[in-house]
Amino acid sequence: MQTNFTLAQLADPDIQEADKILRNCVHCGFCTATCPTFVTLGDELDSPRGRIYQIKDMLENEKPAPSRIVKHIDRCLSCLSCMTTCPSGVHYMHLVDHARAYINKTHIRPLADRLLRKLLAALLPNPRLFRVALAGAWAARPLEPVIGGLFGGRMGAMLRLAPKKLPKASPVDTPQIFPADGERRARVAMLNGCAQPVLQPQINEATIRLLNRLGVEVEVTNGVGCCGALVHHMGEVDASHRQAAANIRSWIKAHERDPLDAIIINASGCGTTVKDYGFMFRNDAAMAKEAEVVSALTKDVTEFLVELGLPKEAEKAGAGRRVAYHSACSMQHGQKITQQPKTLLKMAGFDVVDVPESHLCCGSAGTYNIMQPELATTLRDRKVANIRKVNPELIAAGNIGCITQIATAADVPVVHTVELLDWATGGAVPESLQK
Repeated sequence: MQTNFTLAQLADPDIQEADKILRNCVHCGFCTATCPTFVTLGDELDSPRGRIYQIKDMLENEKPAPSRIVKHIDRCLSCLSCMTTCPSGVHYMHLVDHARAYINKTHIRPLADRLLRKLLAALLPNPRLFRVALAGAWAARPLEPVIGGLFGGRMGAMLRLAPKKLPKASPVDTPQIFPADGERRARVAMLNGCAQPVLQPQINEATIRLLNRLGVEVEVTNGVGCCGALVHHMGEVDASHRQAAANIRSWIKAHERDPLDAIIINASGCGTTVKDYGFMFRNDAAMAKEAEVVSALTKDVTEFLVELGLPKEAEKAGAGRRVAYHSACSMQHGQKITQQPKTLLKMAGFDVVDVPESHLCCGSAGTYNIMQPELATTLRDRKVANIRKVNPELIAAGNIGCITQIATAADVPVVHTVELLDWATGGAVPESLQK
Protein backbone atom coordinates (compact mmCIF):
# COMPACT_ATOMS: atom_id res chain seq x y z
CA MET A 1 0.00 0.00 0.00
CA GLN A 2 1.32 3.44 -0.94
CA THR A 3 1.48 5.95 1.91
CA ASN A 4 1.89 9.73 1.88
CA PHE A 5 3.24 10.70 5.28
CA THR A 6 5.42 13.82 5.39
CA LEU A 7 8.99 13.76 6.68
CA ALA A 8 7.80 15.69 9.73
CA GLN A 9 5.17 13.04 10.43
CA LEU A 10 7.72 10.25 9.99
CA ALA A 11 9.86 11.81 12.69
CA ASP A 12 7.28 10.36 15.12
CA PRO A 13 8.36 6.74 15.86
CA ASP A 14 4.71 5.65 16.14
CA ILE A 15 3.96 7.02 12.68
CA GLN A 16 7.12 5.34 11.38
CA GLU A 17 5.79 2.02 12.67
CA ALA A 18 2.32 2.66 11.24
CA ASP A 19 3.86 3.54 7.85
CA LYS A 20 5.83 0.28 7.82
CA ILE A 21 2.72 -1.75 8.67
CA LEU A 22 0.55 0.03 6.09
CA ARG A 23 3.14 -0.51 3.34
CA ASN A 24 3.05 -4.27 3.96
CA CYS A 25 -0.65 -4.45 3.07
CA VAL A 26 -1.28 -5.56 -0.53
CA HIS A 27 -5.10 -5.16 -0.51
CA CYS A 28 -5.60 -8.90 -1.08
CA GLY A 29 -8.64 -9.17 1.19
CA PHE A 30 -7.79 -12.59 2.62
CA CYS A 31 -8.40 -11.06 6.05
CA THR A 32 -12.07 -10.40 5.31
CA ALA A 33 -12.92 -14.10 5.23
CA THR A 34 -11.78 -14.65 8.83
CA CYS A 35 -12.85 -11.35 10.41
CA PRO A 36 -15.76 -11.91 12.84
CA THR A 37 -17.29 -8.47 12.29
CA PHE A 38 -17.12 -8.69 8.49
CA VAL A 39 -18.54 -12.23 8.56
CA THR A 40 -21.35 -10.98 10.78
CA LEU A 41 -22.10 -7.56 9.24
CA GLY A 42 -20.88 -7.93 5.65
CA ASP A 43 -19.57 -4.34 5.61
CA GLU A 44 -16.13 -3.78 4.11
CA LEU A 45 -15.60 -0.93 6.58
CA ASP A 46 -15.90 -3.51 9.37
CA SER A 47 -13.14 -5.69 7.89
CA PRO A 48 -9.40 -5.40 8.60
CA ARG A 49 -8.76 -4.15 5.08
CA GLY A 50 -11.47 -1.51 5.44
CA ARG A 51 -10.20 -0.40 8.81
CA ILE A 52 -6.63 -0.18 7.47
CA TYR A 53 -7.79 2.28 4.78
CA GLN A 54 -9.65 4.32 7.37
CA ILE A 55 -6.69 4.40 9.74
CA LYS A 56 -4.37 5.42 6.89
CA ASP A 57 -6.67 8.30 5.94
CA MET A 58 -7.03 9.44 9.54
CA LEU A 59 -3.30 9.38 10.33
CA GLU A 60 -2.05 10.87 7.05
CA ASN A 61 -4.39 13.84 7.27
CA GLU A 62 -3.72 14.41 10.99
CA LYS A 63 -7.36 15.26 11.54
CA PRO A 64 -9.42 14.54 14.64
CA ALA A 65 -10.89 11.06 14.36
CA PRO A 66 -14.37 11.42 12.85
CA SER A 67 -17.32 9.52 14.35
CA ARG A 68 -17.79 7.49 11.16
CA ILE A 69 -14.29 6.00 11.55
CA VAL A 70 -14.48 5.66 15.32
CA LYS A 71 -17.59 3.49 14.93
CA HIS A 72 -15.79 0.93 12.79
CA ILE A 73 -12.58 0.91 14.87
CA ASP A 74 -14.68 0.42 18.01
CA ARG A 75 -16.32 -2.60 16.41
CA CYS A 76 -12.94 -4.32 15.98
CA LEU A 77 -12.48 -7.10 18.54
CA SER A 78 -8.67 -7.14 18.26
CA CYS A 79 -9.09 -10.90 17.85
CA LEU A 80 -6.11 -10.84 15.43
CA SER A 81 -7.56 -13.56 13.23
CA CYS A 82 -6.58 -11.32 10.33
CA MET A 83 -2.93 -11.61 11.35
CA THR A 84 -3.10 -15.40 11.19
CA THR A 85 -4.63 -15.19 7.70
CA CYS A 86 -2.53 -12.37 6.24
CA PRO A 87 0.05 -13.63 3.70
CA SER A 88 1.98 -10.33 3.84
CA GLY A 89 2.71 -10.16 7.57
CA VAL A 90 0.68 -7.01 8.27
CA HIS A 91 0.98 -6.39 12.02
CA TYR A 92 -2.61 -5.25 12.43
CA MET A 93 -2.44 -5.39 16.26
CA HIS A 94 0.10 -2.59 16.53
CA LEU A 95 -1.71 -0.54 13.89
CA VAL A 96 -5.14 -0.71 15.51
CA ASP A 97 -3.62 -0.07 18.95
CA HIS A 98 -2.06 3.12 17.56
CA ALA A 99 -5.38 4.09 15.96
CA ARG A 100 -7.16 3.68 19.28
CA ALA A 101 -4.60 5.86 21.03
CA TYR A 102 -5.03 8.49 18.30
CA ILE A 103 -8.82 8.35 18.68
CA ASN A 104 -8.48 8.72 22.42
CA LYS A 105 -6.43 11.90 21.97
CA THR A 106 -8.40 13.56 19.17
CA HIS A 107 -12.03 12.42 19.41
CA ILE A 108 -14.60 13.61 21.96
CA ARG A 109 -17.02 10.77 22.64
CA PRO A 110 -20.60 11.26 23.90
CA LEU A 111 -20.75 11.88 27.65
CA ALA A 112 -22.33 8.50 28.49
CA ASP A 113 -19.63 6.71 26.50
CA ARG A 114 -16.86 8.65 28.25
CA LEU A 115 -18.32 7.94 31.68
CA LEU A 116 -18.64 4.21 31.02
CA ARG A 117 -15.09 3.95 29.71
CA LYS A 118 -13.73 5.80 32.74
CA LEU A 119 -15.73 3.52 35.01
CA LEU A 120 -14.44 0.33 33.37
CA ALA A 121 -10.85 1.63 33.29
CA ALA A 122 -11.04 2.33 37.03
CA LEU A 123 -12.85 -0.84 38.14
CA LEU A 124 -11.57 -3.76 36.08
CA PRO A 125 -7.80 -3.42 36.71
CA ASN A 126 -8.40 -3.09 40.46
CA PRO A 127 -9.55 -6.37 42.08
CA ARG A 128 -10.83 -4.68 45.24
CA LEU A 129 -12.96 -2.14 43.38
CA PHE A 130 -14.06 -4.79 40.90
CA ARG A 131 -15.26 -7.01 43.74
CA VAL A 132 -17.30 -4.15 45.20
CA ALA A 133 -18.75 -3.40 41.75
CA LEU A 134 -19.78 -7.04 41.25
CA ALA A 135 -21.49 -7.06 44.63
CA GLY A 136 -23.41 -3.98 43.50
CA ALA A 137 -24.26 -5.64 40.19
CA TRP A 138 -25.62 -8.67 42.04
CA ALA A 139 -27.87 -6.40 44.13
CA ALA A 140 -29.01 -4.52 41.00
CA ARG A 141 -29.94 -7.63 38.99
CA PRO A 142 -33.67 -7.41 39.79
CA LEU A 143 -33.65 -3.86 38.39
CA GLU A 144 -32.34 -4.91 34.96
CA PRO A 145 -35.71 -4.30 33.21
CA VAL A 146 -35.55 -0.71 34.48
CA ILE A 147 -31.84 0.18 34.25
CA GLY A 148 -30.60 -2.33 31.66
CA GLY A 149 -31.08 0.13 28.83
CA LEU A 150 -28.68 2.69 30.29
CA PHE A 151 -25.49 3.45 28.33
CA GLY A 152 -27.13 2.11 25.18
CA GLY A 153 -27.94 -1.30 26.67
CA ARG A 154 -24.46 -1.70 28.11
CA MET A 155 -25.68 -1.62 31.70
CA GLY A 156 -27.81 -4.68 30.94
CA ALA A 157 -24.79 -6.42 29.44
CA MET A 158 -22.76 -5.75 32.58
CA LEU A 159 -25.52 -7.08 34.85
CA ARG A 160 -25.91 -10.25 32.76
CA LEU A 161 -22.17 -10.94 32.84
CA ALA A 162 -21.89 -10.50 36.61
CA PRO A 163 -21.72 -13.84 38.48
CA LYS A 164 -24.75 -14.94 40.47
CA LYS A 165 -22.45 -15.81 43.35
CA LEU A 166 -19.24 -13.96 44.16
CA PRO A 167 -16.39 -16.26 45.28
CA LYS A 168 -14.39 -15.42 48.39
CA ALA A 169 -11.00 -13.83 47.94
CA SER A 170 -8.27 -16.45 47.66
CA PRO A 171 -5.23 -16.58 49.96
CA VAL A 172 -2.99 -17.19 46.92
CA ASP A 173 -3.64 -13.71 45.57
CA THR A 174 -1.25 -11.92 47.89
CA PRO A 175 2.52 -11.66 47.26
CA GLN A 176 4.31 -14.80 48.51
CA ILE A 177 6.37 -17.79 47.41
CA PHE A 178 4.88 -21.26 47.01
CA PRO A 179 7.71 -23.82 47.29
CA ALA A 180 8.03 -26.78 44.96
CA ASP A 181 7.02 -30.21 46.18
CA GLY A 182 10.27 -32.12 46.52
CA GLU A 183 13.31 -31.09 44.53
CA ARG A 184 12.97 -27.74 42.76
CA ARG A 185 13.03 -28.21 39.00
CA ALA A 186 12.26 -24.61 38.08
CA ARG A 187 11.34 -21.24 39.50
CA VAL A 188 8.62 -19.01 38.01
CA ALA A 189 6.65 -15.87 38.73
CA MET A 190 2.92 -16.00 38.08
CA LEU A 191 0.67 -13.12 37.03
CA ASN A 192 -2.48 -13.34 39.12
CA GLY A 193 -4.37 -10.91 36.93
CA CYS A 194 -7.10 -8.47 37.91
CA ALA A 195 -10.53 -9.80 36.89
CA GLN A 196 -9.65 -13.49 37.16
CA PRO A 197 -8.94 -13.61 40.93
CA VAL A 198 -12.33 -12.00 41.55
CA LEU A 199 -14.41 -14.03 39.10
CA GLN A 200 -12.71 -17.44 39.39
CA PRO A 201 -9.93 -17.55 42.00
CA GLN A 202 -9.76 -21.33 41.67
CA ILE A 203 -7.86 -20.92 38.38
CA ASN A 204 -4.83 -19.40 40.08
CA GLU A 205 -5.11 -21.92 42.91
CA ALA A 206 -5.10 -24.82 40.43
CA THR A 207 -2.13 -23.33 38.55
CA ILE A 208 -0.02 -23.06 41.70
CA ARG A 209 -0.96 -26.55 42.94
CA LEU A 210 -0.15 -28.09 39.57
CA LEU A 211 3.18 -26.33 39.18
CA ASN A 212 4.22 -27.10 42.78
CA ARG A 213 3.32 -30.76 42.24
CA LEU A 214 5.58 -30.81 39.19
CA GLY A 215 8.52 -29.41 41.15
CA VAL A 216 8.13 -25.72 40.30
CA GLU A 217 8.50 -22.91 42.82
CA VAL A 218 5.90 -20.20 42.15
CA GLU A 219 6.28 -16.59 43.20
CA VAL A 220 3.39 -14.14 43.31
CA THR A 221 5.51 -11.02 43.06
CA ASN A 222 4.95 -7.92 45.15
CA GLY A 223 4.09 -4.87 43.06
CA VAL A 224 2.62 -6.79 40.10
CA GLY A 225 -0.94 -5.87 39.13
CA CYS A 226 -2.99 -5.58 35.95
CA CYS A 227 -1.00 -6.29 32.78
CA GLY A 228 -2.38 -3.12 31.16
CA ALA A 229 -4.35 -4.82 28.39
CA LEU A 230 -7.79 -3.54 29.37
CA VAL A 231 -6.91 0.14 29.24
CA HIS A 232 -4.43 -0.35 26.38
CA HIS A 233 -7.26 -1.52 24.11
CA MET A 234 -9.26 1.56 25.11
CA GLY A 235 -6.48 3.77 23.79
CA GLU A 236 -5.36 4.78 27.30
CA VAL A 237 -1.67 4.42 26.49
CA ASP A 238 -0.30 6.35 29.46
CA ALA A 239 -2.30 4.27 31.94
CA SER A 240 -1.38 0.97 30.27
CA HIS A 241 2.32 1.88 30.25
CA ARG A 242 2.22 2.80 33.94
CA GLN A 243 0.70 -0.58 34.78
CA ALA A 244 3.13 -2.42 32.54
CA ALA A 245 6.15 -0.52 33.89
CA ALA A 246 5.23 -1.42 37.48
CA ASN A 247 5.08 -5.09 36.51
CA ILE A 248 8.38 -4.98 34.64
CA ARG A 249 10.23 -3.40 37.57
CA SER A 250 8.76 -5.89 40.05
CA TRP A 251 9.55 -8.95 37.94
CA ILE A 252 13.06 -7.76 37.19
CA LYS A 253 13.71 -7.37 40.94
CA ALA A 254 12.46 -10.93 41.52
CA HIS A 255 14.60 -12.17 38.62
CA GLU A 256 17.73 -10.46 39.97
CA ARG A 257 17.11 -11.80 43.49
CA ASP A 258 16.70 -15.41 42.31
CA PRO A 259 16.63 -16.04 38.54
CA LEU A 260 13.26 -16.93 37.02
CA ASP A 261 12.88 -19.68 34.43
CA ALA A 262 9.63 -18.14 33.24
CA ILE A 263 6.85 -15.68 33.94
CA ILE A 264 3.69 -17.75 33.81
CA ILE A 265 0.41 -16.37 32.47
CA ASN A 266 -2.82 -18.37 32.71
CA ALA A 267 -5.06 -15.79 31.01
CA SER A 268 -4.12 -15.66 27.35
CA GLY A 269 -5.31 -12.07 26.85
CA CYS A 270 -2.77 -10.97 29.45
CA GLY A 271 -0.10 -13.19 27.88
CA THR A 272 -0.42 -11.49 24.50
CA THR A 273 0.09 -8.09 26.11
CA VAL A 274 2.98 -9.04 28.41
CA LYS A 275 4.78 -10.69 25.49
CA ASP A 276 4.42 -7.32 23.72
CA TYR A 277 6.05 -5.27 26.49
CA GLY A 278 9.28 -5.22 24.53
CA PHE A 279 7.53 -3.45 21.66
CA MET A 280 5.56 -1.15 23.95
CA PHE A 281 8.77 0.17 25.54
CA ARG A 282 11.01 0.01 22.47
CA ASN A 283 11.54 3.80 22.51
CA ASP A 284 11.98 4.10 26.27
CA ALA A 285 15.71 4.20 27.00
CA ALA A 286 15.18 3.49 30.68
CA MET A 287 12.80 0.55 30.26
CA ALA A 288 13.48 -1.03 26.86
CA LYS A 289 16.05 -3.63 27.94
CA GLU A 290 14.11 -4.77 31.02
CA ALA A 291 10.88 -4.91 29.02
CA GLU A 292 12.58 -7.20 26.49
CA VAL A 293 13.76 -9.49 29.30
CA VAL A 294 10.24 -9.74 30.72
CA SER A 295 8.70 -10.44 27.30
CA ALA A 296 11.28 -13.14 26.60
CA LEU A 297 10.57 -14.85 29.94
CA THR A 298 6.79 -14.83 29.51
CA LYS A 299 5.02 -18.08 28.69
CA ASP A 300 1.46 -19.27 28.72
CA VAL A 301 1.07 -21.94 31.38
CA THR A 302 0.44 -24.59 28.69
CA GLU A 303 3.68 -23.69 26.86
CA PHE A 304 5.59 -24.23 30.09
CA LEU A 305 3.74 -27.43 31.02
CA VAL A 306 4.48 -29.04 27.66
CA GLU A 307 8.18 -28.54 28.39
CA LEU A 308 7.83 -30.01 31.89
CA GLY A 309 5.60 -32.92 30.92
CA LEU A 310 2.87 -34.57 32.97
CA PRO A 311 3.33 -37.62 35.20
CA LYS A 312 2.31 -41.02 33.78
CA GLU A 313 -0.57 -41.42 36.22
CA ALA A 314 -2.31 -38.45 34.59
CA GLU A 315 -3.10 -40.56 31.52
CA LYS A 316 -6.11 -42.21 33.16
CA ALA A 317 -7.61 -39.16 34.83
CA GLY A 318 -9.60 -37.87 31.86
CA ALA A 319 -11.24 -41.28 31.41
CA GLY A 320 -12.18 -40.46 27.83
CA ARG A 321 -14.39 -37.51 28.79
CA ARG A 322 -15.28 -35.57 25.66
CA VAL A 323 -13.83 -32.06 25.86
CA ALA A 324 -14.46 -29.31 23.31
CA TYR A 325 -11.35 -27.15 23.33
CA HIS A 326 -12.07 -23.47 22.71
CA SER A 327 -8.91 -21.71 21.57
CA ALA A 328 -9.05 -18.08 22.72
CA CYS A 329 -8.17 -15.58 20.00
CA SER A 330 -5.36 -14.19 22.12
CA MET A 331 -3.99 -17.73 22.36
CA GLN A 332 -4.21 -18.93 18.76
CA HIS A 333 -3.87 -15.62 16.89
CA GLY A 334 -2.06 -13.42 19.41
CA GLN A 335 0.50 -15.95 20.67
CA LYS A 336 0.29 -18.65 17.96
CA ILE A 337 -0.31 -21.32 20.62
CA THR A 338 -2.55 -23.92 19.00
CA GLN A 339 -1.44 -27.45 19.89
CA GLN A 340 0.02 -27.33 23.40
CA PRO A 341 -3.26 -27.13 25.36
CA LYS A 342 -4.80 -29.96 23.33
CA THR A 343 -1.65 -32.07 23.67
CA LEU A 344 -1.75 -31.71 27.46
CA LEU A 345 -5.44 -32.55 27.69
CA LYS A 346 -4.89 -35.66 25.56
CA MET A 347 -1.95 -36.64 27.78
CA ALA A 348 -4.38 -36.43 30.69
CA GLY A 349 -6.75 -38.88 29.04
CA PHE A 350 -9.40 -36.51 27.73
CA ASP A 351 -11.04 -37.00 24.34
CA VAL A 352 -10.33 -33.59 22.82
CA VAL A 353 -12.45 -32.37 19.92
CA ASP A 354 -12.03 -29.20 17.87
CA VAL A 355 -14.86 -26.71 17.50
CA PRO A 356 -16.08 -25.78 13.99
CA GLU A 357 -15.16 -22.22 12.97
CA SER A 358 -12.66 -22.24 15.82
CA HIS A 359 -10.90 -19.19 14.33
CA LEU A 360 -13.90 -16.93 15.03
CA CYS A 361 -14.07 -14.96 18.27
CA CYS A 362 -16.62 -15.75 20.99
CA GLY A 363 -17.31 -12.02 21.46
CA SER A 364 -15.63 -11.53 24.83
CA ALA A 365 -12.50 -9.58 23.81
CA GLY A 366 -11.76 -7.70 27.03
CA THR A 367 -14.56 -5.16 27.47
CA TYR A 368 -16.06 -5.78 24.03
CA ASN A 369 -19.01 -7.79 25.37
CA ILE A 370 -19.92 -4.72 27.43
CA MET A 371 -19.14 -2.01 24.88
CA GLN A 372 -20.64 -3.85 21.87
CA PRO A 373 -23.28 -6.10 23.47
CA GLU A 374 -25.33 -6.88 20.36
CA LEU A 375 -22.38 -7.97 18.23
CA ALA A 376 -20.84 -9.82 21.17
CA THR A 377 -24.06 -11.76 21.79
CA THR A 378 -24.34 -12.70 18.10
CA LEU A 379 -20.76 -14.02 18.13
CA ARG A 380 -21.30 -15.85 21.43
CA ASP A 381 -24.41 -17.57 20.11
CA ARG A 382 -22.57 -18.59 16.94
CA LYS A 383 -19.70 -19.99 19.03
CA VAL A 384 -22.02 -21.94 21.34
CA ALA A 385 -23.97 -23.33 18.39
CA ASN A 386 -20.72 -24.63 16.91
CA ILE A 387 -19.71 -26.15 20.24
CA ARG A 388 -23.04 -27.98 20.46
CA LYS A 389 -22.31 -29.62 17.09
CA VAL A 390 -19.51 -31.70 18.67
CA ASN A 391 -21.65 -32.76 21.66
CA PRO A 392 -19.04 -32.33 24.43
CA GLU A 393 -19.34 -33.17 28.11
CA LEU A 394 -17.44 -30.03 28.98
CA ILE A 395 -15.59 -27.11 27.40
CA ALA A 396 -11.96 -26.20 28.10
CA ALA A 397 -10.50 -22.75 27.51
CA GLY A 398 -7.43 -20.78 28.57
CA ASN A 399 -8.83 -17.29 29.04
CA ILE A 400 -11.14 -15.98 31.77
CA GLY A 401 -12.96 -13.66 29.37
CA CYS A 402 -13.90 -16.50 27.03
CA ILE A 403 -14.89 -18.73 29.95
CA THR A 404 -17.23 -16.05 31.32
CA GLN A 405 -18.70 -15.22 27.92
CA ILE A 406 -19.35 -18.79 26.75
CA ALA A 407 -20.69 -19.89 30.14
CA THR A 408 -23.59 -17.43 29.84
CA ALA A 409 -25.09 -19.58 27.06
CA ALA A 410 -23.42 -23.01 27.17
CA ASP A 411 -25.28 -26.20 28.13
CA VAL A 412 -22.20 -27.85 29.70
CA PRO A 413 -19.53 -26.63 32.15
CA VAL A 414 -16.78 -24.32 30.90
CA VAL A 415 -13.48 -25.01 32.69
CA HIS A 416 -9.99 -23.58 32.48
CA THR A 417 -7.53 -26.01 30.90
CA VAL A 418 -5.25 -25.81 33.94
CA GLU A 419 -8.08 -26.88 36.27
CA LEU A 420 -8.46 -30.10 34.30
CA LEU A 421 -4.72 -30.72 34.33
CA ASP A 422 -4.59 -30.09 38.08
CA TRP A 423 -7.40 -32.59 38.57
CA ALA A 424 -5.64 -35.11 36.33
CA THR A 425 -2.49 -34.94 38.44
CA GLY A 426 -4.06 -35.29 41.86
CA GLY A 427 -5.94 -32.05 42.45
CA ALA A 428 -9.58 -31.52 43.31
CA VAL A 429 -12.41 -31.99 40.82
CA PRO A 430 -13.12 -28.52 39.31
CA GLU A 431 -16.00 -26.86 41.11
CA SER A 432 -18.12 -26.46 37.99
CA LEU A 433 -17.88 -30.22 37.35
CA GLN A 434 -18.91 -31.04 40.91
CA LYS A 435 -22.22 -29.36 40.22
